Amino acid sequence: MTTPRNRRSLRIGGLLAVGAVLASPVVPLPAVAAPPPSTSSVGLPLGPSGLTEQRTTTTLQWGVTLTTIVRGAVDPTVPWTVEVAVPSGPASPDPDAPAAAIADRASADTLAGRLRTAGFEARVEEVDTPATSDYAGGRLGWRVRVGLLATQADGDALLARLVADGFAGSTRYTGWDGGSSARGPWRVRLLTVDPRRFSGSLVASYGPDLERRETTSALALAAGATAATNAGYFVLDPGSGAPGDPAGVGVYDGRLLSETVGNRPGLVLRSDARRTAVERLRWSGSVRGSRGRTLALDGVDRVPGLVRNCGGTADDLPTPLPRHDVTCTDDDEVVAFTPQFGGRTPTGPGVEAVLGRGSRVVAVRPVRGVVLEQGQRSVQATGDLADDLASVAVVGRRLTVRTGLEGRGRRLLRPGSGAFVVNGGPELVRDGRVHVTPRRDGFVQPSPSVYYGFSNQRNPRTFAGNDAAGRTLIATVDGRSTTSLGTSIVETAALARALGMRDALNLDGGGSTTMVVGGRVVNDPSDLTGERPVGDALLVLPR
Repeated sequence: MTTPRNRRSLRIGGLLAVGAVLASPVVPLPAVAAPPPSTSSVGLPLGPSGLTEQRTTTTLQWGVTLTTIVRGAVDPTVPWTVEVAVPSGPASPDPDAPAAAIADRASADTLAGRLRTAGFEARVEEVDTPATSDYAGGRLGWRVRVGLLATQADGDALLARLVADGFAGSTRYTGWDGGSSARGPWRVRLLTVDPRRFSGSLVASYGPDLERRETTSALALAAGATAATNAGYFVLDPGSGAPGDPAGVGVYDGRLLSETVGNRPGLVLRSDARRTAVERLRWSGSVRGSRGRTLALDGVDRVPGLVRNCGGTADDLPTPLPRHDVTCTDDDEVVAFTPQFGGRTPTGPGVEAVLGRGSRVVAVRPVRGVVLEQGQRSVQATGDLADDLASVAVVGRRLTVRTGLEGRGRRLLRPGSGAFVVNGGPELVRDGRVHVTPRRDGFVQPSPSVYYGFSNQRNPRTFAGNDAAGRTLIATVDGRSTTSLGTSIVETAALARALGMRDALNLDGGGSTTMVVGGRVVNDPSDLTGERPVGDALLVLPR
């Protein structure tokens, strides 16, 4: 967060905004009367039919509204339980990474037997998941649970006993189960930007540089945003790259600063909020040097050798295909860097060519890691490709870096064009129909616990898209609490369609899900520590 003693510039694509906490640039809401809350017995496709639903719509600025929807109420009959972890490898540092909770029947029975021997009444439950557009669904596996308890405190006490006896697990509200018959509540917030009346700007911002995370509220404050939400997936663990770096495509004011994950979908925006689209994109890049020799680029503005969410080149391990929350590796890479990456390029063995004006090489360094001066860029190479870069990068000669982005033929990569792309996945809605693509986008993995935790269970969600009238819709659903259950990925798709989205995709969710209005966080982020710093955010700016 910015302070008067430490003023920081936050970059919105190619634009620069400066903010301070004690001099907030937040624009007050216009004095437009909002309709009173409405109550209906027919509404969102969440929970059983017939639940009450309250909606409140507020105008935030011309062409921008916020609709808040509360559906259902706390069901006192829904119990808590303890879900016991299946023995597995080391835990992930990502707080949203699912625990190993699903196993084959034999492993689940073995674990349940150990629990019963230790004096706990364990039960083995089969877990099924609904089909999607590219995944047959059906049986995921079996989970092991202990207890049906009235309160979370009771569950925590039981978990403490289990841990003392050498088991691991988590206290869970069974209303968070995908397919649960719980009656709510759900808390949904929807931002609608109508380009026919909108006179502000709709942009994506990553803060002062890519390698440092910022909270959504800090990004909104620095830019004086009327409203904001978190945006795409990003690196969280330093072992997976530079924390804050987008883990997928990132275009900011026409500049490609992060490559795609395979051809996973991205949310394509323009600053005037017109022609917002969900598109599957694929990037390409090359470095052309001395004597016309060309090297293929593996990435842009990321740590060489670490490919978060995979989906890179054929020699990446363990797979060249998208695999969500997995970091693939590649010892031999060529990666380009812009000044937007951070204070210093990644350090380590390899070769780095520093480029000055006119793309002329000003230095070729035998190790990686340099502070780029104003107007400079660089190219790094590792492993077997280090010698190749050294041979084509000649001091005083040009080293031309080219990048391209294939979608629907639009010219996105033109600095200053007002084009923005943030990453996401899976798809949720296409041409007005539910179209969920977890297999194609890397959410169906060898371990069923990944799909169980991310897709099958209810979680906080952020998602976005467009409607038939050409408006941009950005929504959040709170989760992981008894006051808002969250949604499974299939429920999220049905919800997106019910909200009017003609095309939609899932953005980063879990503890990242945040909505800011008028400088204040209006939802309930699920991390125990409060609002989570993220990689980038979507900002609605005033005129």
